[in-house]
Amino acid sequence: MRTVLRKLGFYVLTAWVAISLNFLIPRVMPGDPAEHLINQFHGKLSPAAIQALRVLFGQPDASLWTQYLNYWRSILTGDFGISYAYYPADVGTVLGQSMFWTLGLITACTVLGFVIGTGLGILAGWKRGSWLDSLIPVTTFLSSIPYFWFAIIIVLVFAITLNWFPLSGGYSVDTTIGFSGDFIASALYYAVLPAATIVITSVGGWLISMRNMMVTTLSEDYVRLAEAKGLSRRRVMYSYAARNAMLPSLSGFAMSLGFVIGGSIVTEVVFNYPGLGTTLFKAAQAADYPLMSAIFLLITIMVLIANLLADVVYVFLDPRTREG
Repeated sequence: MRTVLRKLGFYVLTAWVAISLNFLIPRVMPGDPAEHLINQFHGKLSPAAIQALRVLFGQPDASLWTQYLNYWRSILTGDFGISYAYYPADVGTVLGQSMFWTLGLITACTVLGFVIGTGLGILAGWKRGSWLDSLIPVTTFLSSIPYFWFAIIIVLVFAITLNWFPLSGGYSVDTTIGFSGDFIASALYYAVLPAATIVITSVGGWLISMRNMMVTTLSEDYVRLAEAKGLSRRRVMYSYAARNAMLPSLSGFAMSLGFVIGGSIVTEVVFNYPGLGTTLFKAAQAADYPLMSAIFLLITIMVLIANLLADVVYVFLDPRTREG
């Protein structure tokens, strides 16, 4: 418990530093969000309108300390201001709507790719030299293809040539968003190609790393001792070999979960999927600083939470990390 509390304290401190940097970096950059919007009117705004925009999109005249306190208040209350790209919607509403799609598709597919790749890696390492090893060059080749290029190929083949799946979007425009059977069926149908892109291109990395770790672990003395004691092959494979071989993959998996939003940008843009990646892309195009700041803050928090969970799991799986 003391180890877990120490790690929790470390991540709380890291979160404070990361959030403070997230506040400070946009404010030391030249210009400000309100200035960018004002410039789009080419001097046609009256001084009163300019002041109204500055008040609406921030408080550039307030001291840095006051802005910092207001920033923390916006985090605690979830009020991140008005979005430029989706005006007049507020940032919290935009995040809530797009987060649903990213968590539903990108996160689920990242977990699915890890489970399939790790599972195949365990079997390939346990039965090394079998036909399972022939999967490695194929999956490695698929993993080497950039996301956007593989997504374009899939769209060309299955959406344009064969016309089996829709070209883009998250659901049919004929359906109403809600927990109805028609909407869920439509969302799943539209998610097939983006999901296939993420899963297929991510399986190879997990497979080869897990397979190599299994081969290394199987040569350890404690695994040979377990086999010599006459334990069942299933118990030796999962409880002795796979459990220890999986430890390095857990760290990589935690990082991949944390970077789900950033990594989803390309896939979501190619398929015009209404998730956080597409939202971040549009926010960058429109110089929507409040929305970008909120998304970067969300990415930071997700990375920290994912790493904290990985560290806690690590503590329970590997007793050596509890020492000291």
